[in-house]
Amino acid sequence: MKTILAADIGGTNSRFAHFETDLESTLALVDTLWLPTDEADSFVQLLEQLRSSDFSLPADAADMAVIAVAGPVEQASYCAPPYIDWDIDLASQAVANTFKKAILINDFVAQAYASRSPAGQSARTILPGKIIANGTVGVIGAGTALGKALLVPIANREFLALPSEGGHGYFPFVSQREFAFQQFYREKSGQKHITGNLVVSGRGLRYLHWFLSGEDLAPEEVTRRLSGTSETQAWAARFYGRVCRDFALAVLARGGLYIAGGVAARTPEMLTHENFSKEFLDSPTMGHMLSRMPVFLMDDQDSGLWGAAFHGQQMLRKG
Repeated sequence: MKTILAADIGGTNSRFAHFETDLESTLALVDTLWLPTDEADSFVQLLEQLRSSDFSLPADAADMAVIAVAGPVEQASYCAPPYIDWDIDLASQAVANTFKKAILINDFVAQAYASRSPAGQSARTILPGKIIANGTVGVIGAGTALGKALLVPIANREFLALPSEGGHGYFPFVSQREFAFQQFYREKSGQKHITGNLVVSGRGLRYLHWFLSGEDLAPEEVTRRLSGTSETQAWAARFYGRVCRDFALAVLARGGLYIAGGVAARTPEMLTHENFSKEFLDSPTMGHMLSRMPVFLMDDQDSGLWGAAFHGQQMLRKG
């Protein structure tokens, strides 16, 4: 058996997991540990916190380490995450000496691989459809920001995940009242570019509720107040359906669209709200195709870890 250290470094939490694999069908989760990201001043310090914990797999003992991070990865070893105060450089001596073998991937690349893991197999069906064999899989999800990635099958039961930073693109507002919300967001936040990251995310819920109700509440409090009759819920469901529809069409997700991220996992009612399905299917030209694309919710909080481990298993299999 080989061991894999999987990590999912997010803007809020950094998750670690110990997996064992026979390189073929078996991928078993042994242990997990969550650490607050902002309690570390650097990635090296985060690894020191991991080392001093009771985590079952020392970093230098793992046959493969796969580090997923919320940001674009450069040269397969460096990332300066936009929502974390420090960078990650696997090529630096302080980090390189920690691992036998390590790779850095985008966090939604990990979520894409997770769709082929037990986390994806247990995903909840939101909208029915028919999965096309060998079709492209789309993965999208909101948490601290809006993540996107796609997964394509390649030879020998292998899969290739491709990253995206589409969450930094402008959010598409389409009505006068939505334009008023856009202007409100600009004025209150000081942000000129209102992107998907800012709208379909935890902070987006704050500004949306503030605009609709006049109450400026923390995202956690807004989430607690959401209900089926809430106007905030109705708008949020419509916005989520819109970004999912546009992404599903952009990548032609005939292998299915998988939704991950903390917002949907904490408030699945946002996806079962009628506004989500109505907006997702609303296309005068491609509505017939969208109606055949299944939509799933990956609500396993460790899905990023499963995805990182799945990719690590593929890498170990190649030698």
